Amino acid sequence: MNIYQASYQCLMESNLLVKRACASKLYDDWKAGCYDRNDESSPEPIENPGRPDKPELVPVSQVKRRKLTNKTGRATLIHAIAHIEFNAINLALDAVYRFRDMPDAFYTDWLQVASEESYHFSLLEERLQQMGYEYGDMPAHNGLWESCIKTNHDVMVRMALVPRVLEARGLDVTPGMMKKLQAVGDQQTVDILSIILRDEIGHVRIGSRWFHYCCERREIEPDATFLRLIEEYMDGSLRGPFYKEARLQAGFSESELEALANLSP
Repeated sequence: MNIYQASYQCLMESNLLVKRACASKLYDDWKAGCYDRNDESSPEPIENPGRPDKPELVPVSQVKRRKLTNKTGRATLIHAIAHIEFNAINLALDAVYRFRDMPDAFYTDWLQVASEESYHFSLLEERLQQMGYEYGDMPAHNGLWESCIKTNHDVMVRMALVPRVLEARGLDVTPGMMKKLQAVGDQQTVDILSIILRDEIGHVRIGSRWFHYCCERREIEPDATFLRLIEEYMDGSLRGPFYKEARLQAGFSESELEALANLSP
């Protein structure tokens, strides 16, 4: 089996345990040389990747926010983050399946991301269970996957808008969440979020690396291109404030961050 077929099978798997194990094994087996890239077929659009029957998917406006001063509120937050991490597994696998003219290192990077997102999800799922909940107990939205669909046509656009915009937003908001959880004594969740924040800097850095690679290959300037894509796909506005230190570690330039600050309403 080639890596495109294997990643597709994992992407379409709906059983949580099987999907998590598959994402980790794919990365290990790819590094061990178990897969090739020999496939003359074309990737298909995927409206619905593999996922369990729950959570119910609803519009963003219907996803409730609750105070973190009680267990239900904290569980709601953890569930929302778990849903992001689950979607991130699918996003990474889709990048491997869909974009077939990149160097081998691209597939190594995104299979690593899929494996690490699977680990993040398992930590959050276990924490939910400790609190008496399961993943799927609360509604969630499908915004991340919808953005995946919108960027199916171009690997450069995907690298710019999914890791460098949507996932980078997690770098900005996670320290504040950790501070609030620490204030109410939920150190267990704080410890999980610290692991996720560390790894997500690396994931956004991977997105930055391949975005710059695409820009270099097309002989276009990356900073200006990034801003143009935000204008084209996101109405020219991004919500701040931005966690500068983390974004610099994740491959953003000083000039990009200054420009993003000017775009923030």
